[in-house]
Amino acid sequence: MKKNTLLFLIVLCASIKSFAQYYNAAFGINGAPLKTALHNIIKNHNTQSWPLWNYFYSTDTVNGNQVWDIYSDVPMGNPPYTFILGTNQCGTYSQESDCYNHEHSWPSTFFNDASPMRTDLHHVYPTDGYVNNKRSNYPFGKVTNASWTSQNNSKLGNSNSYPGYTDKVFEPIDSFKGDIARTYFYMSTRYENEDAGWGNWSMANGAQLTADAITLLMNWHHNDPVSQKEIIETMP
Repeated sequence: MKKNTLLFLIVLCASIKSFAQYYNAAFGINGAPLKTALHNIIKNHNTQSWPLWNYFYSTDTVNGNQVWDIYSDVPMGNPPYTFILGTNQCGTYSQESDCYNHEHSWPSTFFNDASPMRTDLHHVYPTDGYVNNKRSNYPFGKVTNASWTSQNNSKLGNSNSYPGYTDKVFEPIDSFKGDIARTYFYMSTRYENEDAGWGNWSMANGAQLTADAITLLMNWHHNDPVSQKEIIETMP
């Protein structure tokens, strides 16, 4: 995922004009009108083919051929294990570190596993299959009492840190909380008023995030700013 700094700056400067033109309709407004304007800009994206294995080679790779797994990686540290793209993909597992599969960070059950949400790469991550199963459909949150902890310190357990989050939640490590927060803000914006039939759950009513979820995710966003990985993924 690393690029030569000078090359990155050249590409960034060359892209500023195109980015400005792309988001021109969103300039000068804020609040709900801004969210709607952004929705109108990014809607109608192309539905991808399932499964998404091949896309992960460009969206979630690190060190050439390893999977950037938010449930096992330890940025700036030593991950307990790594997955090789393609080699370690699977659909069955018996323990952590067996293989990686697809994690719909916004659980697909809440949009009936329908398209284009099912293949929207902005919220689908390659993750350890066993940990993905542990996360299940639980909302993200701050774990107060962990009932289970992954090898990279992601946690599952009860929470009482935020109003409305008193039941079981899943907490990724700090290095990926901002990624998850921005993913959720994207989903709420992209599918604004396109959520007919979506289910309500702890974090959202349809595609509309709850006030408690917004409080949590804004905190995660500010404490874990946009990373180089995220910047590179959004470059045209």
